Amino acid sequence: MAGRTAIGLDIGTSVVRAAELSFGRGGITLERYGQVVLPEGVVRDGEVVEPGPVANCLRQLWHATGLSHKRVILGVANQRVIVRQLDLPWMPAEDLRAGLPFQVQDFLPMPVDTAVLDFFPLEEFTDPQNKRMLRGLLVAAARESVLANVRCAQAAGLTVTQVDLTSFAVLRSMGRRTAVEVQTEALIDIGAKVTNIVVHSAGTPRFVRILLMGGQDVTDAAAERLGIPGHEAEALKQQICAQDRSEDVAAVTRAVAATAQEFVDEVRGSLDYYSASNPGAPVERILVSGGGSRLDGLLDRLAAATRLPVLPGDPLAMVRVGKTGLDERQLEFVTPLAAVPVGLALGAL
Repeated sequence: MAGRTAIGLDIGTSVVRAAELSFGRGGITLERYGQVVLPEGVVRDGEVVEPGPVANCLRQLWHATGLSHKRVILGVANQRVIVRQLDLPWMPAEDLRAGLPFQVQDFLPMPVDTAVLDFFPLEEFTDPQNKRMLRGLLVAAARESVLANVRCAQAAGLTVTQVDLTSFAVLRSMGRRTAVEVQTEALIDIGAKVTNIVVHSAGTPRFVRILLMGGQDVTDAAAERLGIPGHEAEALKQQICAQDRSEDVAAVTRAVAATAQEFVDEVRGSLDYYSASNPGAPVERILVSGGGSRLDGLLDRLAAATRLPVLPGDPLAMVRVGKTGLDERQLEFVTPLAAVPVGLALGAL
């Protein structure tokens, strides 16, 4: 394993995933990838609520995957994370970091002393009063929700070296080739209960939104409609793609269609909001990843609703695949699931 390595860790609602990348003269290589299914309910909307079972799953993940060390970059995305575009008076970077709590306290839905803050500068401009300004993305997360995930990783014997927004991880893994293809695109990574939407131009983020909707909502709707346990509804949902036409699968198909349309409407609303705020940089296409992207007909629904090309994203397109221990079929299965852990590891660059 040549060069230095980094491990991205994604604690999702239903699965924990880790990807180890090495950085050497030959480029970036995926050395290890693994995932372990979580017990139901131990993570809720991206927040760890039962640390013990999650820590046990993390230990299983390290044991099964053979990751080379225990230093991780941890992703965060939940209902207590906000990302919004903000214009601030220009100041040197050190002064901006020191004064950020005072600059943004009126824009936060939480007390500033309970928040973890970051500011991602996008551009400088001059306002109508000829005052030098800085436009960027403010990221604010409830400190306790971040620490809950960090403590869980530590309980599993891991060392968290960095905490990163999962939306930025998606951008790193899937938004690296658009300069020659399109100017502006939307990246949508659909998890079980959390979906990351990122609009960027040639790798520079313009808009970020975290939706508390995902593939699990479709399963839950099917389970409620049929009055069956969630695991049975999930199995029936998977049969839709296998073209099974039994009566139960037909009922699930109707439930899936209704819930999927609600999801598509939420995505379209987010992109409409972006377009209204950024008329000079329209979205030209959509790339979709995550487990929810496999839902039968979802990409077609998104294309019809947005009138844009919608394509599967490839988080591994910019990395070489090493001796991961995954065969070709397994690698094909995990590729759309890898956007967040791979993007987190890429943050080490």
